Amino acid sequence: MKTRLEKDSIGECEVAFHAYYGIQTQRAIENYPISGYRAHPQLIHAMGMIKKASARANCELKLIDEKRAKAIQRAATEVIEGKWNGEFVVDVYQAGAGVSFHMNANEVIANRAIEILGGKRGDYALCHPNDHVNCSQSTNDVFPTAMRLACVFLFDDVLRAVAELAKSFSRKASAFDRILKSGRTHLMDAVPIRLGQEFAAYATSMRRCEGVLEYSLGLLKEVGLGGSAVGTGVNTHPEFQKLVMRHLSKISGQALRPTDDLRYAMQSNLGISVASSALRNLALELIRISNDLRLLASGPNTGLAEIELPALQPGSSIMPGKVNPVMAELTAMVGFQSIGADIVTAMAVQAGQLELNVMMPAMAWNVLHSAEILKNAMRVLATKCVDGIAAKEERCRYYANATISIAAALNPYIGYAAAAKIAQESVRTGRPVAEIALEKNLLDEGTLRKVLDPMRMTTPTGPIKQASRKAKNRRGEP
Repeated sequence: MKTRLEKDSIGECEVAFHAYYGIQTQRAIENYPISGYRAHPQLIHAMGMIKKASARANCELKLIDEKRAKAIQRAATEVIEGKWNGEFVVDVYQAGAGVSFHMNANEVIANRAIEILGGKRGDYALCHPNDHVNCSQSTNDVFPTAMRLACVFLFDDVLRAVAELAKSFSRKASAFDRILKSGRTHLMDAVPIRLGQEFAAYATSMRRCEGVLEYSLGLLKEVGLGGSAVGTGVNTHPEFQKLVMRHLSKISGQALRPTDDLRYAMQSNLGISVASSALRNLALELIRISNDLRLLASGPNTGLAEIELPALQPGSSIMPGKVNPVMAELTAMVGFQSIGADIVTAMAVQAGQLELNVMMPAMAWNVLHSAEILKNAMRVLATKCVDGIAAKEERCRYYANATISIAAALNPYIGYAAAAKIAQESVRTGRPVAEIALEKNLLDEGTLRKVLDPMRMTTPTGPIKQASRKAKNRRGEP
């Protein structure tokens, strides 16, 4: 392979001739062959935006000449557009603070700017990764800013996916609103509930998660760009922070806020911790709901079988006709991974010392990975599962009539002890509570209707008429 020789403060190193990255990236490739995972595209794009904004601010402050600054901005624009994603080759597990990833960006942009200026890659007299691309910046303020900005972009996608899933649940809530079924607590019979009410609660859960995610976005948009190495702004122009933040907000299309305490922004990753925990809480809700869907659809002949999930693929290599709840299973597994990512992030967030937390690469990878898989899982859960759910009305109606917990509604009229006896007899005989109550003359049809009306159980084909007819037959009445 044809190479070029580059030098840094440590010595010399051969770099692939065709590469836009340089010697420091090459050292990272050799030093960190850990996972094979590369930076999330949003992190690369956010870095391009920071470099473009910085070049623009440095030009206005006359810290970089206009020709060189324009070349850097053009190269950074290409990074933003994703043209050079393949040149970002540093493993996500790398040097602390993200120095290697940052230098990867500086070298790619510098070498592309050199080409734009008419030179050859590696001719750093034309455009230097440190002196020009990184002018007025440090890894310590650039990487956390890129990490936060990447999260902002990806969280926008997550929020759209959450909203889509909430709408899917809401549509099913409307479609299933008239279908009565047995409620269940402790996985045991409880008082009746409408299937639509269960799905409406799922939609509400997603909307609550939206609110938590929105709150975390507010913290992510507070950034410390301009703080340089330790938050003092060393080696930066007094106007740099104000200018670069203005340009970065415009380039990114996000209402970013310069922090009022640059030292805090270097030391703390509270915003990342809150963002990660918001994803974890979303994951917990998704796991819970996906488990409900699997339970409600269990069967088809030996489970609850109150709903039917779309059949997407055969479910067994040996059992013909078996179909599994694959999207609900997938969602749960993604949720488990997201929870694991939050644990890693939490450990990294608390591991900072004094003026810097060097564990930011682990935070960036885990939060962005969690957001990516959650948004994708929610989209397929909505479109390939929830949207296609069908209710098994007859089964739901059977359970609604059979639940012994209807007896709870009789408490105010016949007392807890009498209601308990009816429930016990219902369990023993398999007969509905309403039928037994009428047979024993513990209350009349009018009172029973009053009891069951709020539960929508008084339709012409509902349990009152059925129970009344059966009770009369048992008493020998016409």
